Amino acid sequence: MTSYVRRAATVTAGALALTIGLAVPALAHVTVNPGTAEKGSWTKLAFRVPNERDNASTTKVEVDFPTDNPLPFVSVRPVPGWDVKITRGKLPKPVVSDAGDTITESVLKITWSGGKVGAGQFQEFEVSVGPLPKSVDELAFPTVQTYSNGEAVKWADPAKADGSEPDHPAPTLKLVAAEEGEGDEDGAAPASPVAAPAEAPAEAPTVAAAVSDDDEGGNGTPALVLGGLGLVAGLVGAGAGITALRRSRG
Repeated sequence: MTSYVRRAATVTAGALALTIGLAVPALAHVTVNPGTAEKGSWTKLAFRVPNERDNASTTKVEVDFPTDNPLPFVSVRPVPGWDVKITRGKLPKPVVSDAGDTITESVLKITWSGGKVGAGQFQEFEVSVGPLPKSVDELAFPTVQTYSNGEAVKWADPAKADGSEPDHPAPTLKLVAAEEGEGDEDGAAPASPVAAPAEAPAEAPTVAAAVSDDDEGGNGTPALVLGGLGLVAGLVGAGAGITALRRSRG
């Protein structure tokens, strides 16, 4: 019985190790974040590059930009320790943009090099792009990840027809229609209405304020009246106290 339990535990552990071993690479793909953006908008994209090797560092990242749906404007955020090169060139064929302009040149590739992503680390490379096309539902950014040992991994596989994930999927940005009221056709957010400040409720005048207003003309009668009323109230209170004391003694 003991040997049977040991064999079962060994098989289970092996299956678990195999499952984890297959799952870890799937989580370490090069991706673009966020994975979804609105059609016609401007957005910031971050190409997230994890290092998958224990014996080598990632030293270069090359991202190809779409040429069938080119992005008119592309700018990059500097990454400390990395050099960046933007490659512009002629498109395979002219493309008519959503605005009706004919585009013949665009950004073809961005290359980051000179830095290092070590084992167990990742790095994000950010770009600002726009406006995004309105006529397609996704944009693919094939990427080549080069390691310090000379190995180059190409993340460029298209999605499979059966919905399963390929071995080296290309970083893909899904494009969705802008929700009504969230922005105009160019992806600009509508101005937020400014609420008018609520009027502060008028405060009831205090006794001191009322007295002060009445005394401005030199008339001290209200002050004297209030003083007299206070004296009367004090005498009444004192009388009530004396009466209660006498009753307690009696």
